[in-house]
Amino acid sequence: MRRIVFIIVIIFFIMPSAFALPLESLLSPARAAQLLLNDQNIVETQVSNPAPRLIPQDTELRQIINRAVSEVKPNMMVEALYLYRKPANYHRPNDSWDNIQKTGVFNQILAISTLTGLHYYSSSRNAMRLFYEYSSVIDGPSTKNPRPDPVFPSVPATLTLFARQKDSTFGDNIYRYDYQTNRYAIYFTQENVTGLSYGIIPIIGRGNLRSVMGFYDCGDTLLIYAVSMSNAFSVPGVSDRISSSFTSRAEAVLTWFVDRLNRHLFIQ
Repeated sequence: MRRIVFIIVIIFFIMPSAFALPLESLLSPARAAQLLLNDQNIVETQVSNPAPRLIPQDTELRQIINRAVSEVKPNMMVEALYLYRKPANYHRPNDSWDNIQKTGVFNQILAISTLTGLHYYSSSRNAMRLFYEYSSVIDGPSTKNPRPDPVFPSVPATLTLFARQKDSTFGDNIYRYDYQTNRYAIYFTQENVTGLSYGIIPIIGRGNLRSVMGFYDCGDTLLIYAVSMSNAFSVPGVSDRISSSFTSRAEAVLTWFVDRLNRHLFIQ
């Protein structure tokens, strides 16, 4: 019995608190090579029988997305993969995702207020357009009192936040953000609590817009996967613009997050 306890204690102390995952364990060799070679994000948009195509090989992420697909029954989907290269001075000797890095990444994800003023490229206008006019964590969907972005000293297993966000396409709305973490990854899901309208035209019903992101440490890089899906009402002359807008908005959010990493976490 003492020997078993001794072995358990030894394993506890020699095991790192978090692990890096080889990129090839999350993506096919061809997809991993594509990311490494091009050094840029991969984006796919689907409007006919959409299904995840870029999703990493991660059971927990697949469960989250399968649940979202089952509930939303999307007719529009945008996926993106992005490989973030850490500066050399942030590499770890054993390529492990230590708690300092993981908590830092988590807190940058929670910086919801900094989405205020974010712009995206509008292909219909052939110009940059304001994305979020306002973005703030709130105390709840009924009271809507603004709260500062939370900052954690360590990564919690789960977390739920509500946010009020006013954007140039869908107006002023309430969203729910659910976060969950494990030893290898951070995930979050965004869901619209209020129905979305395009001007005066109802476009997306309550709960019919979901965005999911997964973050993985791969040693000297971070793999970021994002998918946004919706069950949008088909409106002639509007649906194509909404689809194009979704793609540009997904790219804008990735750009925002990478900028947060560069300026506040992995400072070169």
